[in-house]
Amino acid sequence: MLRWILMLCIVLTVACGGSTSDQSDEMESEIDVEAVTIYRRHPALDDLVPLDASIEQIGEGFGFTEGPAWVPRGDGFLLFSDIPANTIFQWTPEGVTEFYGPVYEGDFEEGRLVGSNGIIVDPEGEIIFTEHFNGRISRVDTAGNRSTVVDNYEGGRLNSPNDLVYKSDGSLFFTDPSFGLPSPEAKALDVNGIYKLSPGGDLTLLADQPAPNGLAFSPDESRLYVADSIGKSWFVYEVAEDGTLGAGEIFFDASQTEAPGAADGLKVDAQGNLWATGPGGVWIISPDGQHLGTLIPPQPPANVAWGDSDGQTLYMTARDKLYRIRVNVAGDGW
Repeated sequence: MLRWILMLCIVLTVACGGSTSDQSDEMESEIDVEAVTIYRRHPALDDLVPLDASIEQIGEGFGFTEGPAWVPRGDGFLLFSDIPANTIFQWTPEGVTEFYGPVYEGDFEEGRLVGSNGIIVDPEGEIIFTEHFNGRISRVDTAGNRSTVVDNYEGGRLNSPNDLVYKSDGSLFFTDPSFGLPSPEAKALDVNGIYKLSPGGDLTLLADQPAPNGLAFSPDESRLYVADSIGKSWFVYEVAEDGTLGAGEIFFDASQTEAPGAADGLKVDAQGNLWATGPGGVWIISPDGQHLGTLIPPQPPANVAWGDSDGQTLYMTARDKLYRIRVNVAGDGW
C-alpha cells in the first residue's frame, strides 16, 4: 500500500502537466508515505480542505459499499448500498441499521454484485435507487413500498443502471453500463448509455460511453460530468436547454495513474469543483480542469456524497468501509 501511495503522488503530477525530473524527488522527500491521507497538489486546495482536516472511519465490515446519499429527514442520515450483501443500509452516529433488502430476490452466487448501487432522494423526498441484477431503477416510499421507475429502453431491458442525478426541472439522468449484468446473455441493448427520464416518463438515450459510471451537473447545469471506468477518465458534456447533450470530450484523464480504483462516483461542490473517486482516492478537480489534490483513505473509495445539515461533510464508500471528512465548502444544492 505504501508503494502505490508514493507512486500516486508522483504520477498525479505527470498526469497534470508536471514531470518526474523536476518534481518527483521533491515530492518523495516532502511526503510521509506512512501518514499521507490528503495530497495537496495546488494551494487552492487549502481553501477547500482545512489544513488540520482528517479522514475518519465511521463503518466497516461490509461487502462492497457504494451509492451513498444523504437523506434530510429528521436529523438526517446516510444511505448506502452494500452491493454483494443485496441490502441498502442506513448510517447515523448511533450506528448502522438495515434500511431496505433484499434488493434482488432471485438466486445468485455469493459475492456477486447483485443489489443496488446509486441512491438519490427525489424531489418529493422519496428514495430512488439503481439495481444491477434487476436492470432497473426503483422507488421506495416512506411506507417501504417499492415500485419501478424505469426498466427498459424501447422494449429492451436496461443493462445494470449504475448512478443517477436529478436536474432542477425534475428530469432524472442516469448511467447504464453493462458490468452489473447477471450474465452476458442478459444484455439486450447495444449501448452503454447515458439517459434522461423526463418527469412525464419519456426516456431518451443521450450518449453512449464505454463504461459510464458516476455523473453530476455543474452548479448552473450547463455541463454534465460523467466518469468512464474503463478509461479512468471523466467526460464533460454541454447541456442544452432541452436537456440533450453535446458531443462529449475528455475533461480529465487519469489513465496513467497506477493505483487501485477507477473513475467511479462523483459529486460537485457549490464552487463547481469535482470530487471524483478515481485511482487511489478522491480527486478534487477545479472547473477549469486543474487537479488540486486527492483524498487518500486507507481503502480506495468508489463513491461520495455530501451530507450533514450544512452540506460540508464528504462521505465516502470504500470497499468494506465508510469514511467521512469535514471540508470548507458545501456540496452543490445546499
